[in-house]
Amino acid sequence: MSTLHESSDFALASEKAETLIESLPWLRRFRDRIIVVKFGGNAMVSPELQAAFAADMVYLRTVGLKPVVVHGGGPQISAMLTKFGIESEFRGGYRVTNTEAIDVVRMVLAGQISRELVGLINQSGAGLAAAVSGEDAGLFQGRRRGVVVDGEEVDLGHVGDIVHVDPSVVFAHLDAGRIPVVSSLAPDMDHPGHSLNVNADAAAAALAVALQAEKLVVLTDVPGLYSDWPNRDSLVSSISATELRELLPKLESGMIPKMTACLDAVDGGVSRAAIIDGRQPHSILLEIFTTHGIGTEVVPA
Repeated sequence: MSTLHESSDFALASEKAETLIESLPWLRRFRDRIIVVKFGGNAMVSPELQAAFAADMVYLRTVGLKPVVVHGGGPQISAMLTKFGIESEFRGGYRVTNTEAIDVVRMVLAGQISRELVGLINQSGAGLAAAVSGEDAGLFQGRRRGVVVDGEEVDLGHVGDIVHVDPSVVFAHLDAGRIPVVSSLAPDMDHPGHSLNVNADAAAAALAVALQAEKLVVLTDVPGLYSDWPNRDSLVSSISATELRELLPKLESGMIPKMTACLDAVDGGVSRAAIIDGRQPHSILLEIFTTHGIGTEVVPA
């Protein structure tokens, strides 16, 4: 048996014990509840952050929560399109996705990122994860969307919004004790046989609502929502849905889809939604299991 001789060692051990005790109310609250996590940003491209994220998902499942991961893959899609010599054009913040490009999108999302993430989680948790495409078993149904640029409607090709969710396949994996890893693709309900590239933030929100999740957590590359960017003293720790709805039009364009996803989730019945800094290892655990959390939490009005 080892003995803690040094006071610094004892202090460190005591701090760890206090952290475990602090997590107890949150373990009770979230046990057997569904947590939807949108995986993206730097956490998706850094091997160290990928490994930390995978370990977090296994931890959540091991202590009795039911995590569901939803991911996109913008940087990986851009890199693969470049590799194949396919031009990548953005209009109004959306990637114009022609028939050639959507095949690459599907290959990257369902064939590369999902499989890699499932592999990482399974390395940490003995086969807990399972890949699910938004096209599997009727999970998502989508409809094409355009975008208005300079007053004119622009055709984005195979880009759409989710209009229907059947979460049965996700529930089946959860009931079997697995961690579903969902890629943000959707069948085009108006054009059978075609697929749509869907914003992963929106997909995560739609799935969280359909699953009646306890919480939606969106990983970003910033510490949270700033009410008066770039004033770093304006970081918001908590905001009501009503306040966010008023603030939304004033936000930076890159933050709007993420905060819209949080708002849609809370409006749809999800108890809480949060954006957190995915550049910080284990930020998900800090958000869920500590009193002060991390990032910005959106609560019902």
